[in-house]
Amino acid sequence: MAGRRRVSGSSVVVLCLLLAGLVGCGGRSATDSDRADVQRVLDRRAAAVLAHDATAYARTGTGSGFGNLSAIPLAAWSYRVRDVDRTGDRATADVELRYRVEGYDRGAVATGRTVRLSRDAGGGRWSVDSDRPAKKSGQQPWDQGEVRVVRGTHSLVLGVGQPTDTLRRFAGLADRAVPAVSDAWDGDWARRVVVVVPRSLEGMAGLLGSPASSYRGIAAVTTGETGGRERAPADRIIVNPDAYGLLGDLGKQVVLTHETTHVATRADTTSATPLWLSEGYADWVGYRDSGRTPAQAAPELAGAVARGELPARLPTDDDFGFTADAEELARAYEGGWLACRMIADQWGEDRLDAFYRSVGAHDERAGAVEDAMKKVLGTVPDDFTARWREYLRTRLG
Repeated sequence: MAGRRRVSGSSVVVLCLLLAGLVGCGGRSATDSDRADVQRVLDRRAAAVLAHDATAYARTGTGSGFGNLSAIPLAAWSYRVRDVDRTGDRATADVELRYRVEGYDRGAVATGRTVRLSRDAGGGRWSVDSDRPAKKSGQQPWDQGEVRVVRGTHSLVLGVGQPTDTLRRFAGLADRAVPAVSDAWDGDWARRVVVVVPRSLEGMAGLLGSPASSYRGIAAVTTGETGGRERAPADRIIVNPDAYGLLGDLGKQVVLTHETTHVATRADTTSATPLWLSEGYADWVGYRDSGRTPAQAAPELAGAVARGELPARLPTDDDFGFTADAEELARAYEGGWLACRMIADQWGEDRLDAFYRSVGAHDERAGAVEDAMKKVLGTVPDDFTARWREYLRTRLG
């Protein structure tokens, strides 16, 4: 999960999709025949989803939920039965759902589902009684209610419990963000984004499979997998409408541009990329054409410099943690942003992009930044840090 942003700052973490197996309680092991029977009913269900056939969907079991997702443009939808725990004429299946949004996803989103089924007394076909997120898997938008869809020029906005006019405003922000990111980032990317706007903070947390307390004050996050283009098939920008609504017009645009930057740079963001660089770069793009001065965009760090508390080092990944103090977290993001701004000012924007890609090209964190600094910037970490500290002093002092 990349690019969570507080009203007073931002932070990022990497989110991995967790598929949890369901442990059977008291039921006998399913036979291969049981698994095949369940797979067949879910295959018919998947075909009904793709055909937008509510009648065929209802023939596979409960029809609830079909209307919630019918507006989403789907290019693919399939189930894979991983395990079945059966007791008589009832069964619980551990299932992987894979789906792809048409025109936006390079590859399929994979998520765990727990599907409960039953069959009639005559031993006929299985039918679905419920289909819910598996343990430790986040909800999907349609689990929270009817999904409304708004298409922008460069965006697709999926909303639950939000008026259409609100979703159109998000599409407008995203449509401005995409060209702004493309103007700054010279890498290859899809140049379109999917934005999900749930009803509330609790809805955001449900989509991310985490407690709401983890995201209080966070305006938005970007989910996706790092580690190369083939592992970055489908990003989602997920908004916390409670915190996002507290931002001004500029703040709202900066947030969407920041999160869109994470989508654009995903294929070049790997485990070798430190958070000061990935978050700093996203903030650099977000503020690039804003007209904000360093002191205006980095008030917490400016205050620290004014008090004589000049940072001794670049922010570490731990400085960006969910549980970090809000002011310390803001200083971490501001420090990363100013490091990237310094590279753009002193070496040029092309070198900044090349540096980002060079770091991400390494197989591991150790030595990645050092090697990229030497190869792209012609410097070493100690010299870079000294330059950065002087840059803070002159720009914020």
